[in-house]
Amino acid sequence: MATMAQAIRMALHYGETNLGLKDVFGQDVGAPLGGVFTATQGVDCSWNTPLDERGIIGMAMGIAMAGDRCVAEIQFADYIFNTMDQLKLAGNTYWATNGQCSLPMVVMTPVGAGIRGSIYHSHSFDSWASRLAGWKVVMPSTPLDAYGLLLSAIVDPNPVLFLKPKALMRVRGDEMIPGEPENEKELRSMIDAPIGDRTTWKARWPKVKEHFIPIGKARITRSGSQVTVISSGRHLLLCNEVADQLASEGHSIEVIDLRSIYPYDWQTMKASIQKTGKVLFVNEDTEVTNFGEHLCYRAVNELFYQLMARPRVLAGKHLPGIGLHANLEDASVPQKHEIEQNLRELLAEVP
Repeated sequence: MATMAQAIRMALHYGETNLGLKDVFGQDVGAPLGGVFTATQGVDCSWNTPLDERGIIGMAMGIAMAGDRCVAEIQFADYIFNTMDQLKLAGNTYWATNGQCSLPMVVMTPVGAGIRGSIYHSHSFDSWASRLAGWKVVMPSTPLDAYGLLLSAIVDPNPVLFLKPKALMRVRGDEMIPGEPENEKELRSMIDAPIGDRTTWKARWPKVKEHFIPIGKARITRSGSQVTVISSGRHLLLCNEVADQLASEGHSIEVIDLRSIYPYDWQTMKASIQKTGKVLFVNEDTEVTNFGEHLCYRAVNELFYQLMARPRVLAGKHLPGIGLHANLEDASVPQKHEIEQNLRELLAEVP
């Protein structure tokens, strides 16, 4: 099974050979490194830029305005904040030109904690991104979702933010990418660059196939009837683990993977909350003006009389950054035991 980094790599290769993807670029994105998480190794149309986030976003906007498809990478989401005015302009362009100018650009950036990255490599960006009108925003939790969502992002005529969780880049999935070899060692030998001299190395790409995951469609990863928990990215996997643990005790937790931050699949969420009457929203962005708060507000606003307990949001602490020490990071973003505690409290609430 492929890791998320390998899945992204294969999606970019499929994009450049089948979907008209012309440029993949960013700091250290091209040879020899192939991205800080190796997610662009071997991609033929990849190239390196200076350390200049505003230049990267500006270049992506120019390429897209000229009608070509591109994927630009900001090496860490922590360094995307100085491009916010450009991101806003990119989101405004189709609307401001009355539909005359589309921007078929993807901005890909690693997000979140979980790698002990300290204050400059642990930021989340999903709540910030949700405020960028005109953008579509996706966050995969599995390699297969990363593959399918990235293909959909590449062909979309709108600007798309592809938020890849840092802590999941080396995690293998349990579903095959269509066309990938079954043997993990064989896949590594084909598309993982060797350590050391890479001057003559070229990837031997497997014959991966088309697999589009619609942007805006959530996925139910665990079916249940007592409580709904809604998450995305790396915390989705923690929610699955807690749901499985509680299921062994006879409880029934429904877990929904958002996959798309915007547009989001409200109908799937609404149907689940109507069924269970209880809901917990989990993500690691900071808790003040958190995207989960918006979903919580909508649940209260539309489903108030069907709720059997107050909706809850479990999010990161409202801090300027995350400390390097493991205890500081664990105290700053939601942990598995906190998800379990919130779910047990919701289970115990009787209307």
